Amino acid sequence: MAFIVEDLGKIEYKKAWDYQKLLFNNLVKAKNNGEAADNRLLICEHPHVFTLGKSGDISNLLLNTKTLKEKGIGYYHIDRGGDITYHGPGQIVVYPIFDLDTFGIGTREYVFKLEQIVIETINWYGINGSRLDNAAGIWIKPILPAMSRKICAIGVRSSKRVTMHGLALIEKFH
Repeated sequence: MAFIVEDLGKIEYKKAWDYQKLLFNNLVKAKNNGEAADNRLLICEHPHVFTLGKSGDISNLLLNTKTLKEKGIGYYHIDRGGDITYHGPGQIVVYPIFDLDTFGIGTREYVFKLEQIVIETINWYGINGSRLDNAAGIWIKPILPAMSRKICAIGVRSSKRVTMHGLALIEKFH
């Protein structure tokens, strides 16, 4: 159940996404061929960028893509679940490239465990986070819906029980 942790530092989103896809495809290929391959946990930070998941609605992006480009803000429509997510300086982004069979879990349990890890981690820092019904990610003050705010976005892709994409702590942590 071991995995390799790679700190990519501050990296352009496209470069990190291309690297994820390479690791993901290599892990799927190795799995299909019955070969051993390493699970990886990528940690990084991105310059200003918006990503839109498969089920996302472009109308949730409040700036048009021309304005984003003029301001030097990236935009990518990507192959993960979820809607629109902003990544930027100071945010911690984590991309697990895992073969879930290695851990003996399915995709739903994997997402639940990601959420639980975030809840326990931020709790250690005195932040009370929780899940909200029918809302992805981890939220602060979920008992008072009008005051709830997301602290962690979660969006994953899983194919042949191999994962990519992951989570972003969307508050600044530097």
